Parts: sequence; structure tokens; C-alpha cells
Amino acid sequence: MNCNDNQFYHLPVSIRQAITRRTFLTRSGTGIGFAALTSLLQQSMHIGSAIGAQPSESKSKGMLSNWPHLPVKAKRVIYLFQSGAPSQMDLFDPKPAMTSKHGENLPDSIRQGQRLTTMTSGQKNFPVAPSIFKFAQHGQSGAWISDLMPHLPKVADELCFIKSMHTEAINHDPAITFFQTGRQLGGFPSMGSWLSYGLGSECEDLPAYVVLTSFGTGRKDDQPLYDRLWSSGFLPTQHAGVKFRNSGDPVLYLSNPPGVARDARRGTLDELQQLNAHRLDVVGDPEIQARIAQYEMAFRMQASVPDLTDISGESASVLESYGPEVKTPGTYASNCLLARRLAERDVRFIQLFHMGWDHHFGLPAAIKGQCKDTDQPTTALIQDLKQRGLLDDTLVVWGGEFGRTIYSQGALTADNYGRDHHPRCFTIFLAGGGIKPGMSLGETDEYSYNITSDPVSIFDLHATMLHQLGIDHNRLIYKHQGLDAKLTGVESPQVISKILA
Repeated sequence: MNCNDNQFYHLPVSIRQAITRRTFLTRSGTGIGFAALTSLLQQSMHIGSAIGAQPSESKSKGMLSNWPHLPVKAKRVIYLFQSGAPSQMDLFDPKPAMTSKHGENLPDSIRQGQRLTTMTSGQKNFPVAPSIFKFAQHGQSGAWISDLMPHLPKVADELCFIKSMHTEAINHDPAITFFQTGRQLGGFPSMGSWLSYGLGSECEDLPAYVVLTSFGTGRKDDQPLYDRLWSSGFLPTQHAGVKFRNSGDPVLYLSNPPGVARDARRGTLDELQQLNAHRLDVVGDPEIQARIAQYEMAFRMQASVPDLTDISGESASVLESYGPEVKTPGTYASNCLLARRLAERDVRFIQLFHMGWDHHFGLPAAIKGQCKDTDQPTTALIQDLKQRGLLDDTLVVWGGEFGRTIYSQGALTADNYGRDHHPRCFTIFLAGGGIKPGMSLGETDEYSYNITSDPVSIFDLHATMLHQLGIDHNRLIYKHQGLDAKLTGVESPQVISKILA
């Protein structure tokens, strides 16, 4: 008797251990052993039903029952994650009153005893460092954007800024992990994995969750990224993000070895699948089923990925719009174009990580490099999606893991300063996917240090993203260690209704 792998994952650990002892039970030759196993399988059906999970009939279907729970505004997500934490008051949250306070110590009434990182906790004073960059309002919405980003104003009226994001984490790794998984510790499923698990894939030849990374010019020795950031955690492993490499074959071992034809590879996989299916029947290990699915996806990707990455058919005007680095694999510009091509192919969750935003020292020079990397490609991506009719049902998110301090880390001069980590407030923006365009939500105090209206947590953002995908965040759950695990945790997040179109 086979145990459907989707049902199996929802069993408590004790029941799963019992099922994987199937060989012992069946070889015992007693009716008692077989009856016990049957009882466990009946319990698995009950457990799966209780949490809303239904067996998947095909690869394209996810495990969420009665989906959509809500009107579907977005079919896919493109998350442009700016790793290292962009400085909000140098990009989108202008504080002109700070000009007259240059070099003054940050008032205790503003800091309010809030904790600092170990990098500035030993400073004797915290001199205010006003941004040296100029701001202007753009579009009918009057969006404030600094001159660091000369291209982004072209799409100002497509953007929805949230200036009142906040987080619990104060250091990079837990903060990025928190954004990805809703937890500060590793081992939990990422956003893309939750969507792959819950909704499945609309694309037969590419993974539901694709990750692209790039190195910024602003700080080349910036914080590293770890593969666990796009891990499936305790979800079945076929829902993990597939990372495309920066150079060489986008995916390792995608090409057949010299002398191995495609039909020969197909025959090998067919035989391997038979062996795996037999082993699955013997031991009931759900990871075997995941392995079968991954082998099949890898085979299909041998044809789909070369077609995806071949941009020779793109028009000269499109390539030019993304900037001069668009033809260099592994750059942010190249990845933005690939993101659009992945969206066209209905990949569910596309995430770009661009490193280099951690500017503790020498921020003015470093942030110019980062903005040169990202400004034009980000703008082109939004314009490209809109021109192709994809922006309406594609949710684009841009932002980092926390903000930066108004006070300088280290020495402050007239034209140079650094900024420490600041989790109390920062800015992100969204576009498309049923989000209200041309608006700004939330405000911060004159020091861009504390939120004064409409605070938004990471859980609120996650709940809103799921809402736009037609998912009630309270119903995207998975039984893990006796609990109903969710991306949005137990914090009772609220959908950000003010930003919904």
C-alpha cells in the first residue's frame, strides 16, 4: 500500500516514524501489524483534511484547499531584495530640517534608550548626518525621490511607498532571515517555498521559485547570502528555491556530459524513477517522491533554461532600457530582464538579491554605486511589465532588511559619513499586483528614527502579499512539531488595507 507523499508530510513525527517502519510491520505476517498501519493511514487522511490539505493531482496544483480564499489580484511576485539595508533618508524619506542640525548629538528624547549595535554602542556621541543628496517630488503623486535615482521618477506614479516599515532584528543575518521566513533563526520555509507549496506552479518546465543574486559595486565585500534563505525548511524539498548562478551554466550539471544524448538521459531517468518508485513503496520515505519530482524538473529545465537565458530575441530598445550591463550575466540589470522573462513564463515567485548596501562608512560614494547598479534596471523592469500587460497581476516589491541611522557611524565631515543599522523605521516600495499606485503610507519623525503614523511590520507585509495572491494567511499552514506553522506566525498581522487598490 502506498502513502501519498502530500498526506504523509502532515503526520505527527510519531506516526511518520511508524509508517517508515512499514517493512517490519508487513514482514511480521500478522493481521495486527497491517491493521495498525491502516489505522495510521486513516489518521493521516483525517489530519490532512483538518488543515485543509488535499492530495495534489498534478504538479501544477498546490496544497491549499478552496483556493482562492480571496479575489486574486496577483499571480506572481518579483521581490527585489536590496541586501545590506539601503539608507531611507538618503533615498526616499527626506529630512530637510536635519541640515541645520549637522553634527549635533542625537537627542535622548529621540533615541529613547533604544538598543544599538555593538558597532556604535561604544561611541561617545551620535552626530546627526544630514543627507548630502537632493530630493524632489515626482509625478502626479508627488513622490519624494533623491537625485541618486534619476530613472525611478519615470515610474513614480506606479509606486506605493511604505515609509513606516519596522523589524525586530538589528543585525543582517537574522534580519534577512526574518524577511524571508518570518523567523530570525534558520530552518523555516522561505516566502517562495510557502507559495510553491500552497499554490503549486503554473509552469511545467521551470521551478515555481527561482532565485537570482548579484554583487553590488557599492560594497563588494558586503554581507554574504546563504542558501538557507531560499530553503524549503520543513516543507517538502521540491519547494525550495532554485538559485541560478552568476556565471557559467545557470544551474549546475544542467548540460548533459559530452557524448550523452538527450534520449539517453531520458532513458536513464526512466529507469532511475522505477528504482526510486520501488524504494518509495518499500520504505515510504516522502523525500524519495521529492527526488523523483526534482529529477523530472531538471530534465525539463535542460530545454527551458537555455531558452529562458537566450536574450538574442529581445529588441534593441528593450535591452537599452535595462542599461549597459544587461548583457553581462549575473548583474542586477541582467537579472531584472530575466525576472521579466520568468514572469512571462508564469514562475510563481522570483527573487533577486542585490548585495552591497551595508554602508557603515563612506556612504555617499558607496550608495552612488548601488544606485547606479539598480536604478535604471528597476525602472525598466516596471515599465517592461506594464507595457506587456504583466504589471497588473505581478506584485513587485523593492527593499532591504532594515534601515540606517540618521547619526553618523565614525567620523562625520561635510561630505562624508556612515550609518549604522536601524530597525525602528525604513522604507520599501511596491508596484502592481493590485497595490494602489502613486501613494505613500506612514511617516517618521524629523530624524527618521521613530515611526509617527501607520507602522507596518514584516508580518503585515507578508499577510498583504498573500492577500493579493488570493490567500488568507491564516489558512496557509503546515503541521510541524505539533503546531500549525505559518509564514505569518502567531503575531495576528493585519493586511495593509490602505495600500490596496
